[in-house]
Amino acid sequence: MSQKKLLVTLGSPRRNGNSATLAEEAMRGARENDAVIGCHHLHDMNIRPCQACEYCRKEGAETCCQNDDMQILYPEVRAADAILIAGPVYWFSICAQTKLFMDRLYAFGNEEGYGLRGKRIGIILTYADADAFKSGAVNALRSFQDSFGYVGAEIVGMVYGSAWKAGEIRNNRELMSRAVELGKRLTCP
Repeated sequence: MSQKKLLVTLGSPRRNGNSATLAEEAMRGARENDAVIGCHHLHDMNIRPCQACEYCRKEGAETCCQNDDMQILYPEVRAADAILIAGPVYWFSICAQTKLFMDRLYAFGNEEGYGLRGKRIGIILTYADADAFKSGAVNALRSFQDSFGYVGAEIVGMVYGSAWKAGEIRNNRELMSRAVELGKRLTCP
């Protein structure tokens, strides 16, 4: 049986932040399934906004024409069996780094459908307010549900919870355990 490939995108500017901590636990779960894992800190990458030029919709185009770091990610997205998107909720929704990545996935659409169809998706979100509604986490979760539902990708799990200081999420054993399980579900044979 071939190894599953998992692409992990970390949207937080904090390398050791709460969403990155949960993502590391998910990667630990994926490693237990002997998955091949690629991980990228989106904050450190040069990802430009979509220019609405529609180049990616032209016949023969395989991705966006912008020469930025999405050109690194596109082949990894294409090759991945599963994608884990982890990041904080900022200003009541998806953080900017993750939103840039999400918007640029538009390039996978063509006349035959979307190149993300059939991918397994995992979502990890952290936020400061204990209430998922007051924090805006529900807005972010709904955006992921709508986006991936539209393109035919399956969200196999979402792990989300509240923490403020970097690394504080480690105190939430239930979330840490759920993150490990998410990694396993994403990469199960």
